[in-house]
Amino acid sequence: MRVLVTGGAGYIGSHIVLELMELGHEIIIVDDMEKGNEANLFPENEFIKGEIQDPEILKKAFAKKVDAVFHFAAWKAAGESMTDPLKYTMNNLNGTFTLLNAMIQYGCQYIVFSSSAAVYGAPKYLPIDENHPLQPENYYGYTKLCIEENLEWFDKLKGLKSARLRYFNAAGYDPKGRIKGIEKTPANLLPIIMEAASGIRNGFQIYGNDYETEDGTCVRDYIHVSDLAKAHVLALNYIMANNQSLTVNLGSESGYSVKEMTDLSEKVVGKPISHVTGPRRLGDPAKLLASSKKARELLNWKPIYSDAETLLSSMWNLYKNL
Repeated sequence: MRVLVTGGAGYIGSHIVLELMELGHEIIIVDDMEKGNEANLFPENEFIKGEIQDPEILKKAFAKKVDAVFHFAAWKAAGESMTDPLKYTMNNLNGTFTLLNAMIQYGCQYIVFSSSAAVYGAPKYLPIDENHPLQPENYYGYTKLCIEENLEWFDKLKGLKSARLRYFNAAGYDPKGRIKGIEKTPANLLPIIMEAASGIRNGFQIYGNDYETEDGTCVRDYIHVSDLAKAHVLALNYIMANNQSLTVNLGSESGYSVKEMTDLSEKVVGKPISHVTGPRRLGDPAKLLASSKKARELLNWKPIYSDAETLLSSMWNLYKNL
């Protein structure tokens, strides 16, 4: 197949590209390189530098027939989305709508969309399944939900089939070491810990140690990015084989606290990692855990790299050489 990957030089997108390359697909990458890393571009793939908001860029991408789209081109910092919503409107919403219109114009009927557990907001119950109320608490989460809703309409009105994949905490790097570029300006815990361990930053902060958890720090569900990549391909196969759209969670269904991840990181890197404990952040729930039962049943998907040691060692193998 000929496949378009938006944001394909970024952290998650580049791992999906690897998975598609292993399967022998022809790949076109569109990335404006604001968050993308040149080290994650492979010469055998076609690369177009530009924004998906630009119809001329998409015209180049669809110059030859595209069979499916994997869409990762989005801003994703929840805090920033609350202070600069226009940025998220233009890139996440306007960019996606421009992409969907191009897909219809050029006859591409399948899209795998990178959504987020942020569509759920604060958990009403755990583990969170796909029937959980959708009440995002930040504008980033709203943009993901808005796109999901529009994908439903494009299915009804234009027959466009989509897989909406709601991630929990993506982490880790390719276990074979083929991805060489680290994530730019990360906002998530594990890459921040790795930056502190490798000297990129002076240390990091644990936000709150008085939550109703075993050790007082927040618990999160981490999923290895290579497990995510496998799920994306399985999701595309599903919507193509069944001509039916799909919405599923992707998580490991097990949780690690911030303190656990800090202690395990120090064990993996073999030295103390400078950190301090500060007050809670507004809006951080004590626990977030996924139910991925639907993905297991419909996609026959099971994470194999998402244990803490594999997550952290695959990251340290990259960061320790920076």
